[in-house]
Amino acid sequence: MLPRSRTLPSRIHHGVVEERQDIRHYLQVEVQPKVSESEAINPQSNYSKCFDDDGRLKRTGNFWTASSHIITAVIGSGVLSLAWAIAQLGWVAGPAVMVLFAFVNLYTSNLLAQCYRAGDPVTGQRNYTYMDAVKSFLGGRKVTLCGLIQYLNLFGVAIGYTIAASVSMMAIKRSNCFHRSGGKDPCHMSSNGYMITFGIIEILFSQIPDFDQVWWLSIVAAIMSFTYSTAGLGLGIGKVAGNGTFKGSLTGISIGTETHAGRVTSTQKLWRSLQALGATAFAYSFSMILIEIQDTIRSPPAEHKTMKKATLFSIGTTTVFYLLCGCMGYAAFGDMAPGNLLTGFGFYNPYWLLDIANVAIVVHLVGAYQVFCQPLFAFVEKWSARKWPKSDFVTAEYEIPIPFYGVYQLNFFRLVWRTIFVLLTTVIAMLLPFFNDIVGLLGAMGFWPLTVFFPIEMYICQKKVGRWTGQWLGLQILSIACLMITIAAAVGSVAGVVLDLKTYKPFKTSY
Repeated sequence: MLPRSRTLPSRIHHGVVEERQDIRHYLQVEVQPKVSESEAINPQSNYSKCFDDDGRLKRTGNFWTASSHIITAVIGSGVLSLAWAIAQLGWVAGPAVMVLFAFVNLYTSNLLAQCYRAGDPVTGQRNYTYMDAVKSFLGGRKVTLCGLIQYLNLFGVAIGYTIAASVSMMAIKRSNCFHRSGGKDPCHMSSNGYMITFGIIEILFSQIPDFDQVWWLSIVAAIMSFTYSTAGLGLGIGKVAGNGTFKGSLTGISIGTETHAGRVTSTQKLWRSLQALGATAFAYSFSMILIEIQDTIRSPPAEHKTMKKATLFSIGTTTVFYLLCGCMGYAAFGDMAPGNLLTGFGFYNPYWLLDIANVAIVVHLVGAYQVFCQPLFAFVEKWSARKWPKSDFVTAEYEIPIPFYGVYQLNFFRLVWRTIFVLLTTVIAMLLPFFNDIVGLLGAMGFWPLTVFFPIEMYICQKKVGRWTGQWLGLQILSIACLMITIAAAVGSVAGVVLDLKTYKPFKTSY
């Protein structure tokens, strides 16, 4: 039998209300028992083997499950656009910027990991979500601001992933169409049917009750991300070998170069460089779900220690893949590096390898959608359980036996609300197929506050860092520098949306 959802309070079982020991997670967070050092070292002295020190079901996550969650969140299909980003910045600035942002994200993620528990990092009160951490350390209006930015970002990511998955599905169909026709048929098609297919798949997977129960989906998605990244890398190496030389320049795309969008002017060169800077910064961002990932980790050892190791391993691994894919893509195509590395090789040859890569992207996005949406699902369900604690529709769970699976805990509110959410993201993706630019804007708005500002401010509060000390000044300089990058990238995204609106036709997008 699956462990019951942590999202809901007591359930109805054969007409009897069964109280949940982990109900305090949502309804009594403020009155958690204070845990002493001895109890933290030997938790079994006061709690059963089935529950943690806060009364919640025993956490089962470890280094590998946390790493798979992070890799699934970080390595998105955006890795395929890094060749384009390096093409704008050149051989010197491109890789340097990539490594720089890897260090920034690693550093701020480690600061944030230490804020999982308020006070003592081993025995302090747990913060179950990013918003809980902000409330615990900063409070006030910052909590509302954080929640608005975080959940708006998660909603935007869900729409962006729906669009990205449909593009990869169509790429599979088009590559086979090209192969059958020998390249004579342009194979134009609408994206709507593929978005609906992806939405149906997500409705099914969205019924997984809790974040810690999607660990297997994250591992599959992480494997898929390496699959399509390796395919892109292999195709890049093959093209470089075919060219007999490395393309590209030290300073990136040259002024006067003819591209699909026209001739590159000096203003466009600057503009494209800012866009590339922003794209690289956001490529590593996963802070908005870091606390939720950390809340799945068992202890001992202390959660923040496991999380630091998982973060180091995950960001190190993704950086290597980013550099390999980005640099080999730039070496293969030079100034003409495409926005999606896989499309640069054409649809015709080798179509089977491109099909494998695109299938891997779709599978990865199915998992990534869940990793990003589970915190949003939990937030709404937690709020609803507080609002209507006596409603059977909201709080009751019913055991449904499923062949070859076991017993599924059905909750009607979860079924209806998550289905409506997926339908809404799918319809918006069909209505605004250029939403990737809007997601870029949301990402720009979220990068600085969620990845840099809040983690730094919470760490300062946690460690009581004095004003105008060397550490305080260093943290503030880092925060201001990242704010400037966010503003530049946001301006770029706004311009992209304005250009898209000029040719906008709702529900009429075809490729």
